[in-house]
Amino acid sequence: MSIDFEKGNGLVPVIIQNSKTLQVLMLGYMNQEAFEKTEAEKKVTFFSRSKNRLWTKGESSGNFLLVNEISIDCDNDTILIKCAPNGPTCHKGTTSCFNEETSKGFVYELENTIHERIDQNNESSYTNKLFKRGINKVAQKVGEEAVELVIEAKDDDIDLFKNEAADLLYHYLILLKAKGVKFEDVEEVLRSRAK
Repeated sequence: MSIDFEKGNGLVPVIIQNSKTLQVLMLGYMNQEAFEKTEAEKKVTFFSRSKNRLWTKGESSGNFLLVNEISIDCDNDTILIKCAPNGPTCHKGTTSCFNEETSKGFVYELENTIHERIDQNNESSYTNKLFKRGINKVAQKVGEEAVELVIEAKDDDIDLFKNEAADLLYHYLILLKAKGVKFEDVEEVLRSRAK
């Protein structure tokens, strides 16, 4: 990666984005040393203009930004880092420094929760119990939820319809896990069809 640190007197802006939800979490600045440390340690490190030193996000709070992907813009003077936040990003305790709380992308957080409950064999989890009953039971449950959604679609109670849609999506994510497929894989199929 060839980043033009000279254009901004040694600093470039860095956009931090949640790699799953794609929500913009914050903006910071890096010099070359901060960038190299970020690449090496896979934790986002900025150059703090107020502290006049390198600052690893989470060094005091423990809310690190774990790097998944780094890219630069077409002018080589802005960095985009997609990461997995380890807790709230903003020092005010919010998900985003832009005071934006959103449900967009929550399906990925839900998918992670489903995977954790199954992978950690959480005995008290409905999700894990259903999963352990096997693919036939999971598929049957998806079918039941689909029928319930169709029934609600014919009525006028939008809240019941949304709840049944949520139930179907939840069970669909369990079915994807049972088949070893991620929601992102399905999105990729849809994206490829749009070409």
